[in-house]
Amino acid sequence: MIKSLTRHGNSMALVLDRALLELVKIEPDQLVEISTDNGQRLIISPVRNGTRASRVKKSLAEINAKHVKTLKKLAE
Repeated sequence: MIKSLTRHGNSMALVLDRALLELVKIEPDQLVEISTDNGQRLIISPVRNGTRASRVKKSLAEINAKHVKTLKKLAE
């Protein structure tokens, strides 16, 4: 599918067709994550609650591992 960008104020917007959104199960008010794999392509992914929860869990584990001594002292 080839789309063109549309001017939206001082920005550019990409209008996504309903059929495309339904295909990837993105609801109208759902958050999407926009990333790039190599600076050449945009990747638009729906943010799922499970995805967000797993990232928070991973971040918490990294923080706990990094600051284990400090956290133990605070717990005393």
